[in-house]
Amino acid sequence: MSDVQQVERLASNISSVKAEIAKVIIGQSDVVDQLLISLFARGHCLLVGVPGLAKTLLIRTLASTLDLSFRRVQFTPDLMPADITGTEIIEDDRSTGRKAFRFVKGPVFANIVLADEINRTPPKTQAALLEAMQEHSVTAAGTTYQLDKPFFVLATQNPIEQEGTYPLPEAQLDRFMFNLQLDYPSFDEEVEVVRTTTDERPALVNHVMGAADITAAQDLVRRVPVADNVVRHAVNVVRATRPDATSTGLVKQYISYGAGPRASQYLVLGAKSRAALSGRFSPSIDDVNAVAVSVLRHRIVTNYAAEADGIGTQAIVADIIRGI
Repeated sequence: MSDVQQVERLASNISSVKAEIAKVIIGQSDVVDQLLISLFARGHCLLVGVPGLAKTLLIRTLASTLDLSFRRVQFTPDLMPADITGTEIIEDDRSTGRKAFRFVKGPVFANIVLADEINRTPPKTQAALLEAMQEHSVTAAGTTYQLDKPFFVLATQNPIEQEGTYPLPEAQLDRFMFNLQLDYPSFDEEVEVVRTTTDERPALVNHVMGAADITAAQDLVRRVPVADNVVRHAVNVVRATRPDATSTGLVKQYISYGAGPRASQYLVLGAKSRAALSGRFSPSIDDVNAVAVSVLRHRIVTNYAAEADGIGTQAIVADIIRGI
């Protein structure tokens, strides 16, 4: 099967995946699209939203539809790195009568890991998860254990409560491909949510793809060709976020620090993934612009003037794209 045929097949599978997710999740179609784009680009997502927006249910449904193993970790101030990666225990060998160490794998050894309220645990524990995200492996007692493929981390944050939290440093935020904001549902969507969730008949989802299918699709996304002008556009967007003597408009007025080169890489990867999931074998500038806010939202550091004037990073990114 050629790559073009594989892209067409992938687009058909993604339509089925979305249909299965829609059986359980009402609305949030943009968030579902961005999650799938990140997954097939081998990225990770940071979900920001108030409680009760079905973040956990969304991820659990996604894992079930894709037939992937799923583990949820509730991050708390007393959570230790070993609670995530795993720990060694002493066991008796009944055949020899000797004691030996055995490594018990933690919840990070799953295809999809939901790090619930990641900013509620100290940096030491945050770093244990972020290392696994970057290296796709865990080292314990001198032994390196490879994580299952595909490996996808979704971390959630509550934007309201900031007491007793440990905000992720900028260098660690940079490890997340997308920062997704979950908004309240519309009136009609909320009516449908209440109607379906107060029924005793649970919605059942079918498995559409498996781990091997997803891994093959991730390799396919990497093979998607990109025109030079699309790459240049992605780099121009990222470089425009960096304030300097030539900056104008909202960037010069409201940005302290811009995005690094990893943002350019994620813009191109996100565009390639979005094109492939839509059945197209080459991304366009529109694909780059479609993922720009999710990629740049958490990589731009605004100043006090932006906070005072109520200017968010989304408005700044939109202004940059219009300027380019």
